Amino acid sequence: MSTYTTNDILNAIAVAGRTLGERKEEVNRLNVFPVPDGDTGTNMSLTVESVVNNIAKLPIGADGAAIRKAITTGALMGARGNSGVITSQILRGLCEGSANADELSTHYIANAFERAVEVAFQAVRKPVEGTILTVLRDSANAAVQARKERLSTEDALDAIVKEAYASVQRTPEFLPVLKENGVVDAGGYGLAILFDAFTSALTGKEGTMVDELAFARAGMAPKVEIEQINDWEGSQYRYCNEFLVDSETLDPEAALEFLATMGDCELCVGSTPKFKVHVHSNTPDKVLAYFLELGQISEVFIHNMQLQSEERTEKLASEQEVATEHKAIGFVAVAAGEGNANILRSLGVDVVVSGGQTMNPSTKDLLDAVEKVNADAVIILPNNSNIIMAAQSACGLAEIPCGVVPTKSVPQAFAAMFVVDQEASLEENIAEMIEAYAEVKTGEVTTAIKDSKDAHDNPIKNGDVIGIADGSIEAVDSSVEAVVMKLLAYMEAEDADTLTLLAGADMSDELVDALVAQIEEVYSDIEIDAQRGEQPLYPIIMSVE
Repeated sequence: MSTYTTNDILNAIAVAGRTLGERKEEVNRLNVFPVPDGDTGTNMSLTVESVVNNIAKLPIGADGAAIRKAITTGALMGARGNSGVITSQILRGLCEGSANADELSTHYIANAFERAVEVAFQAVRKPVEGTILTVLRDSANAAVQARKERLSTEDALDAIVKEAYASVQRTPEFLPVLKENGVVDAGGYGLAILFDAFTSALTGKEGTMVDELAFARAGMAPKVEIEQINDWEGSQYRYCNEFLVDSETLDPEAALEFLATMGDCELCVGSTPKFKVHVHSNTPDKVLAYFLELGQISEVFIHNMQLQSEERTEKLASEQEVATEHKAIGFVAVAAGEGNANILRSLGVDVVVSGGQTMNPSTKDLLDAVEKVNADAVIILPNNSNIIMAAQSACGLAEIPCGVVPTKSVPQAFAAMFVVDQEASLEENIAEMIEAYAEVKTGEVTTAIKDSKDAHDNPIKNGDVIGIADGSIEAVDSSVEAVVMKLLAYMEAEDADTLTLLAGADMSDELVDALVAQIEEVYSDIEIDAQRGEQPLYPIIMSVE
């Protein structure tokens, strides 16, 4: 039986990260949405890249505990988008499950995978079959079976990789949208590539198994109505409850059983004496009362949950200056385009993190921004559904009270910032801000990057201008102006009072002026506020209220 050194394992992790980075576009192409945005493969590869960078900082001869901490910390802080957050939890579980391992063996591999399943499933509010979680669970089952059959380490790793790919091929059986579009789950595929590359690098194999398998059918134009990964659909319960518990007597299993009676998406993680609790419930008073009997609670955040959907925007860059005047509540927002950033600052946002569709900021990026705000508490506006989980993770790590107003677009953030009350509490502001942006309808205009179909089965050709409203492609035409007019009709602009237009970097002032005149001819009663957003990829982002 081969004996692998710590250095062998770390090198294999680095190779796996590099391989996923090289194949990220392969994973991205499995996404159903035909917009030119960063995607699952990009987010997963950047998350693993953060792990590799963290490992590289370790001193020579670092022990197992230090290595595991470097991996889990790097994954959490580098997690980008929903797929990155899930990947970080899988890596955390693998590390926790191998904490007592003195060698890489089939026995310890199975233990690690069993723990990874526990941790990853706990991290997702609503696990859905046919996603990365299914692939992880099936891979773990293969690891457990290898332990029962007393396979060698190499054979066990091969069995895990083979089952990971087989599970990926089965994902369309669980998610109709995957079968309809002739693709497999992108996150599951990315995970299989990671397992495959790690195994090949560790055991010295030439190449990987991935080239032997075909995961996408050529020539199929997907119909786009919903996102392929919908693990985070809304809960039936109203309030999201998150808080820390300091207790010497708390039993996590008993706590989870109690939380299950209170609502759904229950989570109790940590170890004595520090625990993190999360649950969706209609009775937060009962939830808090239970844990107050067991110890002290802190950093309590209770807020109304709103819809979470899709999309992504442009390059991660830098945070801006923070106001030096101390205040009760500060704000961090994510936005692409200097114009959008300037508007947000004028409305009271302290730090604008550059990013969105093409580059999702990591947990660490958002946490660093929070730490720059000179305030007693901070609210994060992610302005993109794919950044919400990273924002929530940053809040969980922040040293000051921190909450998320789960905006999915910059115009929603504008509406939310208008109702800020520095005299009110963090919780009161979050509730008011969520209510304020709920009525905002957002439309986005961009260019399709592949053949597809819109929400009504009409064909989309690569290069067509498309209009997106509420996550659905509702307009297709050859010009930005035509798509804007179609989107306004779909968004019922005739019933709206105001229209906000954010011009992208490639939309000239002359074109914007002509567009405004065209809109005014059709909608004479609507008040139009046209601004330079300077966002990339999207010549127009607009909202009606």
